[in-house]
This record gives sequence, structure tokens and C-alpha cells, in this order.
Amino acid sequence: MGSTIEIKKTFELRSERVKSIDLHPTTPWVLLGMHSGSVCIWNHHSQVTEKTFEIANTRVRSAIFIASKEWIVIGADDGFIRVYNYNTMENIIEFKAHSDFVRSLIAHPSKSYLLSASDDKHIKLWDWDKDWECTKTFEGHEHYVMQLAFNPRDTNVFASVSLDHTIKFWDLGSMDLRSSINGHTEGLNSVDFFKDEGKFYVLTGSDDHTAKVWDYESMTCVKTLEGHTHNVTSFQCVKLNSSFIFTGSEDQTVRVWNAKTYKLDHVFTSELGRVWTIGFIEDSSKIILGCDEGLIVGQVTY
Repeated sequence: MGSTIEIKKTFELRSERVKSIDLHPTTPWVLLGMHSGSVCIWNHHSQVTEKTFEIANTRVRSAIFIASKEWIVIGADDGFIRVYNYNTMENIIEFKAHSDFVRSLIAHPSKSYLLSASDDKHIKLWDWDKDWECTKTFEGHEHYVMQLAFNPRDTNVFASVSLDHTIKFWDLGSMDLRSSINGHTEGLNSVDFFKDEGKFYVLTGSDDHTAKVWDYESMTCVKTLEGHTHNVTSFQCVKLNSSFIFTGSEDQTVRVWNAKTYKLDHVFTSELGRVWTIGFIEDSSKIILGCDEGLIVGQVTY
């Protein structure tokens, strides 16, 4: 049986290494965090770079939109968080947030909260309505904290993954750890929640070259996605006529898995080196890959 899904490259933008991608919720903007230290807003309709923010002589690993405030928020290797108005390009604030690299930033969907994760092993909660006060620090990881994700069903809960091999779940209401899973045989790079046919899952990607699908209720692994030949760095859960899981890797491929059968459906090979981050534009079924040598846009057909 042949593939039911395919990715065809439609555009590439050669640049410095792209380490993070975030999509604006209402405009055709893609926020690119670059290994060189700059952050760009790229328009996926016009395929033009509209704005560039030169941050510092430091690498950027995470940059996100906070559209309700017209902000971009940037985490960098110097431990600083920087906030800019994306219309005026004004620097709103910058502050030393961590004593090591900032790996991941996520904004709460309804509250004035930003979570940051770092190589200093800490996760911090910042309240921008309280002049960016750090109101909580979550401690418990024993190695670099690589990525964070809010639970969309209960946004008081978030997940974190670390090179200490664990997935941890935390409650914003306290600093206590809710649960921890020793998830992989090597460090974890990525985590997200997804729903399929009413069931709720957590997805993790690891340096053991696999991604795992976890039943959120029982916290048991329901499937290990095997096939990558290097670290799994990123993924996207995509709903077309069926649900699919896209996994990106340092082996320069994106693999597409059927989310019901977990069968490998398609392999796309990057011509721009390792794949670090993946974005998906739902209304046009376009996938955007951040790679060693720039950006790839692909059309997903089903």
C-alpha cells in the first residue's frame, strides 16, 4: 500500500540555522529564532522577511508571539528574556532570567504568564502584569530542561522534558511536581499534547532516535515511533482527513506517521541539513521546517 500523504517542497529560504518557529494566530507571519542571534518575522503569503530584530551576540533558541500584547518574546543563550513590540519594534523590557541558556518559552493562553525553561535546570513563571516578576520557580529536573507545553484541557497543568530522560507534569497552583515518567533511554528534546478521537495523548521526542506516544490518563506508552537514525528534535500533530504525527530529526528527515495505526506513511528529506523545528499552517496545509541552512516550506497533500 502506498503513502496516503505527501510533502512537496514549494519554497526555501537560505539563512543561518533556524532553531525556533512560531506562527502568528491572525496574520501570515512566521517568527524565526536564529542561531546567529537575530529574530525575523517572515510573511508566508508574500514570502518576504518583513522585520528583523538583531538581539545580541548570542544564540536564540526560542521566540514566540504574544499577539494579545503585540509582542514577541525571545529567549537566548545569555540567559536573558527580551520583549519587543512587533509593530513599533520597541524594546519593551529585557532581563536576566536564567544563569544558562534559555531553551523554551510558552505563554499561558489566557493569563499574563510566561514560562521559561533553561539549561540551569529550572523552570520559571513570569507575570507580565506584575512588571515581569518571577512568581514561581519549578525545580526537580537534574539536567537541561529542553521544552515546555501547556495541557490544553487544563491550562493550570504543564509538561516539561529534560536531558535527564524524564517527562514531568506540574501545576501552576503550586510548585509541587504532579508526576514524573522516565520516558526514554536518552535525553528528551520535545513534548506536546494532542487529542485523537476523544482520547488525550502526550508526545515526546528523544536523543534515543525515537518518539513516544503516551496515554495521558494512564501515563503509559502506547507506541514507540522508530525509524529515525538520529535525535528526534521536534514534531507537529496534524489533522487532515485523518490525524498524522510529523517528527523532525537531526537525520535531516521529517517522518509522517498515521496517528491511529502509528504506521510510517511518508519520509521527506531536507536539503538544508538537520531539522530543528516544525510549524504547520492549517488553512493552507503548509508545513514549515527550520533547518541548519534555513527554512523549507512544503505543501502537504492527502
